[in-house]
Amino acid sequence: MECANEFTAEELLKIEQEFSRLKNKCYLDHAGTALYGESQLRAIHDLLASDLFCNPHTSRTMEDMVDLVRYRILRWFNTRFSEYEVVFTSGTTGALRLIGDSFTFGASPTEATEPGAFVFLRESHTSVLGMREIVQTDRIHPIERSDLLLALNHANGLASKNCAQEHDRKRPSLLVYPAQCNFNGTKYPLQLCEQVERYGLHGYAKDQFHVCLDAASYVSTSPLNLALHKPSFVCLSFYKIFGYPTGLGALLVRKDVEHLLLPGKRYYGGGTVKIAMSGMGRFHVKRDRLAERFEDGTINFLAIASLLPCMDTLERLIGPSTMERIQRHTFMLARYCHQRLLALEHANGRPVVELYHDTTFDDANLQGAIVNFNVRNEDGSYVGYAEVSCMAANHSIYLRTGCFCNPGACQRHLRQSDDDILRQYLAGHVCGDANDLIDGQPTGSIRVSFGYCTQLADVDRLVAMVAGCYIRRSPNSPSASRASIVAMYKSYDRPRLVEICLYPVKSCGAFHVGNGSGDGSVNTQLSWPLSATGLRYDREFVIVDDHGTAMTQKKLPELCRIRPTIDLQLYQLTLQHPDAEGCLVLDLENGGREAASGKQPIRLCQTKVCTDAVNGVDCGDQAAEWICLTLGVSGLRLLRQSPYETRLQRRTAKELSLNNQAQLLLVNRTSVRWLAEKVDEWDELEDAPPLDALVDRFRGNLIIETSRPLEEMDWERVVIGECLFTVDGPCTRCQMICIDQATGKRTAEPLRTISREFGGKIRFGMYLSHAHCGTSTTLTCGDLVTGIIE
Repeated sequence: MECANEFTAEELLKIEQEFSRLKNKCYLDHAGTALYGESQLRAIHDLLASDLFCNPHTSRTMEDMVDLVRYRILRWFNTRFSEYEVVFTSGTTGALRLIGDSFTFGASPTEATEPGAFVFLRESHTSVLGMREIVQTDRIHPIERSDLLLALNHANGLASKNCAQEHDRKRPSLLVYPAQCNFNGTKYPLQLCEQVERYGLHGYAKDQFHVCLDAASYVSTSPLNLALHKPSFVCLSFYKIFGYPTGLGALLVRKDVEHLLLPGKRYYGGGTVKIAMSGMGRFHVKRDRLAERFEDGTINFLAIASLLPCMDTLERLIGPSTMERIQRHTFMLARYCHQRLLALEHANGRPVVELYHDTTFDDANLQGAIVNFNVRNEDGSYVGYAEVSCMAANHSIYLRTGCFCNPGACQRHLRQSDDDILRQYLAGHVCGDANDLIDGQPTGSIRVSFGYCTQLADVDRLVAMVAGCYIRRSPNSPSASRASIVAMYKSYDRPRLVEICLYPVKSCGAFHVGNGSGDGSVNTQLSWPLSATGLRYDREFVIVDDHGTAMTQKKLPELCRIRPTIDLQLYQLTLQHPDAEGCLVLDLENGGREAASGKQPIRLCQTKVCTDAVNGVDCGDQAAEWICLTLGVSGLRLLRQSPYETRLQRRTAKELSLNNQAQLLLVNRTSVRWLAEKVDEWDELEDAPPLDALVDRFRGNLIIETSRPLEEMDWERVVIGECLFTVDGPCTRCQMICIDQATGKRTAEPLRTISREFGGKIRFGMYLSHAHCGTSTTLTCGDLVTGIIE
């Protein structure tokens, strides 16, 4: 499949240099946000550093610059100040809320007539749905996509008959629809704006409609010509176009409809009134210009000034007809991606992806730069979008999953009824979670979107990831069923605990008990005590950056080479690194601070672990210096979980240390051996990882060995020695299992094979919590393991 390129080789090279920070990353979420260029940031810096920019309420110069930006924005959309007013907002959502708060629907509570109608496309962004809660009318009606398009045919029919505007349409009403669907990139006809405002909507004979165009998704890669199509209101966000600044958008208001907003604007803030008195019956007089009335308080004037170099830089990079060229470039990439994904087939001829679109990608005026799909297995079952997202992250591909704050489009394309949505909610699914499949049906999808810096190689990389992870190499080797897997192995012994592993510093190396130290040395210790949070000293420490963010191997793989040793007699934790000079010794009975500085005052810091805010005790400057020098990263600190607060698991209310989901993770060596045999890639390599190294990648606490692989997946309770554990569910794996724990190098396996063998579910290992064990209980390697199925 060929894809013609809009940009020349020289232009592509120039754009690539603008985004050198991408390196080997593949960014495919331009509908989420555009990326800012490096020269763009330099131009912004040069502008802000060139002069003194004051509050526009103080400086006439800054006030004039803000107005200059307003004129430049209108020129960007091919209109002028005599046609439209620019009101700065926090973004598209802020603009929509402003319209919802202020639009006058015509009838007051004392009037006998009905107010106007609020009509919105059902397949709109959640921010549009939220307008239902604040509009000053009870006549609120969603409209289906098919009915909206019929409205255009209705208007065209009236226009062809030269029907004049009906005189009895006097009630001000509002229609809100997106210029482009943010779910799948379908573009809606812009001529609807003038047609609906002139001829109305079928079924609303007495309503004079005004159109509010949600242009956020559209303007990111398409030119909006307000000289050709003139909706009453346009809402947009600038980061969708330029990547920076964020938190800044605009409401464009056509001059002849300003009167529909002015009476509804009740609140006023600093700068929006000519005079206000604190007494005297709440006396105040609002300013005259619409923008002056609606921009309460001090506007984001530095971000507004930054728009000038943003527009200059994009025009310099792309040249004349900037947005037209970006539209052609991104549309061709989307069409190429659509064709490549559509061509993927399993060995049995079934499609690999299910695409969700309303066009055939033949016309850039009908389709934007978005491709939306789900992945399916060779038996037709769905692969959860969270699993695909995890695989993409392992390949350094940035994409978006879920419903993209567009429940209407998601519901239609996934063929879900309202009852289906409610059933999923009652099953525990909420927006933004990882419950991607319920009863085998997807709760969302995968979206990739393109910008002017996207290249063909990015699309090829995405398609190669999908094909490599979800198409089997051999048509005669379908995934084995659980029953057939069990039948392959003969029972020869009772399951046993063969190794205990703990990770004193979160995301660093393991301390092995019972099966060597992990580096080839002999570890004679065979037992380890439990604590209220799991294994004693497991994940009590965490390394954070200078912003307080917890560091993990996903960001810094070198963490795995920091190897811990614990001496239970001396109550000491020793950290070593093969390339570091010396080691770091921490006193475990002194709050984690260095033994040499035990008298220093406790300093509490805060970080986040698995969405939980966690207080930690800083371990001091000596520990921080060793960590920074060892990892080659400045600003790092070592924290220990604060003894002054208890962190609880949400579902069970069991105490947790700094682990993500549960107290303990059980991993079966027999299951890992079975998995290794399934990895096709390793069949062709002489340096396939040995079993122990592969087990280490799963970072389990309790390593068991059973007679059959995967039997632990059926257990509901587990007895190890004399201790009873409850099973909290399977562990959903991430790309960390693709990091070699000895070297820090990344691979594509075994995550890809897990996804393939388990129908897209990347789950391996079982979470446990101890049930009725005292903190004096000790686990010993060699203990018998009994899995209980209830």
